[in-house]
Amino acid sequence: MDKRTIEFPKQKEKWYLIDATNKIVGRLASRIAYILMGKHKVTYSPSYIGGDYVVVINASKIRFTGKKLIQKKYYRHSGHLGNLKEISAKTMLQTKPEEVLRIAVSKMLPKNKLRKRMLKRLKIYPFEQHKHNAQKPEILEV
Repeated sequence: MDKRTIEFPKQKEKWYLIDATNKIVGRLASRIAYILMGKHKVTYSPSYIGGDYVVVINASKIRFTGKKLIQKKYYRHSGHLGNLKEISAKTMLQTKPEEVLRIAVSKMLPKNKLRKRMLKRLKIYPFEQHKHNAQKPEILEV
């Protein structure tokens, strides 16, 4: 074993269940990002995926504070000239409520190669039903 490599003890990943009913988007997203990065564990390292899985239910019932519901815009671009599309937070929340939370969490994760792998551990459902009962998720109050 090389002296410079750090061996972390293998820990079993936990599954957390979060109910997003009447939760504020930013505060919920920062708590989820904290768990996905693994900062709540003693073995946290920025170059190591040691976070847990998070299942969010009732994503269609999250809320924004202030005038963000009307003023906030989400942008996407195809790469072609003049193809910048914008959509307001209100329409995005009605059509794709899980994407609102996924984008917020994504922007709070580190901007490196691990971000995509951390986001795969996030499961978001717009309603009460989810298909992760077999993992016995632990209910987490945010």
